[in-house]
Amino acid sequence: MRRLIGIIVMGLAFLSAIPAAKAFKVYVTNEKDNTVSVIDSVTLKVEKSFAVGQRPRGIIITKDGKRLLVCASDDDTVQVFDIKTLKLLYTLPSGPDPELLILHPSGNPLYIANEDDNLITIVDLEARKILGEVPVGVEPEGMGISPDGKVLVNTSETTNMAHFIDTSSYEIIDNVLVDSRPRVAEFTADGSQLWVSSEIGGTVAVIDPVTRKIVKKITFDVPGVPDEALQPVGIRVTRDGARAFVALGPANRVAVVNAKTLEVEKYLLVGQRVWQLAFTPDEKYLFSTNGVSNDVSVIDVAKLKVKKSIRTGRFPWGVVVGLE
Repeated sequence: MRRLIGIIVMGLAFLSAIPAAKAFKVYVTNEKDNTVSVIDSVTLKVEKSFAVGQRPRGIIITKDGKRLLVCASDDDTVQVFDIKTLKLLYTLPSGPDPELLILHPSGNPLYIANEDDNLITIVDLEARKILGEVPVGVEPEGMGISPDGKVLVNTSETTNMAHFIDTSSYEIIDNVLVDSRPRVAEFTADGSQLWVSSEIGGTVAVIDPVTRKIVKKITFDVPGVPDEALQPVGIRVTRDGARAFVALGPANRVAVVNAKTLEVEKYLLVGQRVWQLAFTPDEKYLFSTNGVSNDVSVIDVAKLKVKKSIRTGRFPWGVVVGLE
């Protein structure tokens, strides 16, 4: 009996020494349902959904982790929710049809792409007032900001450009022509590269932010998938700069790219019309929104395998991951 008790005690001590899985919350905007689904990163199940404005798309979390910002595109506003209670706190001013948004690395101000009036709106998050507007190309969408916060990059879908904006003067300092219908702009964590996806062009342009020259255009080739279905949209690069993941739209794949050699290593089969991507903070998982199949795919980043698909609302579009 004494030996049995000893074994049990040792077993309990061993179990207590195993670190608990980190729990995060994944927030997904459902464009057709006007809701946000909340997924638990441990159980990989939808915990709840809550109502938001019309046609929700872009979604981010404030730097303090306390507020959730949602672009209610057809309401022409950005809604701010308490991340604990999921209650609407207030709305922020915006131009018509806000689509994607990004915060300055300091946490304020907020930059919003307004698709219908060809403007970037700059908002003081705390004072809740517009600080300025920057005219850009036709149908602005993608929003990237350099790690030092000095340069904002917006992509204009119809003008086919990446606009480099000085965040201190609100002036455009350069325009880089990319392929047709650019959607997302993503800086690497060290600021040495800017990745821009071109949906209809079927490429991702890797740009040197200093010279603002295109280093390489990455192309994609999936056996059995027609070229016109290879439509890059969402991009996420690991913090160490080793790998990039690219959502390929109606190709129903996420491309895994070696971010050092800029060569495609692998394609991961996910849901239908994969749109946006988001890592968990520990980069264990990558979540993809699959608009047509109404689900989210969970990618194990270390194993480069799709772990699970999670049913959400209709037309999941944006995704962000937080601690709550």
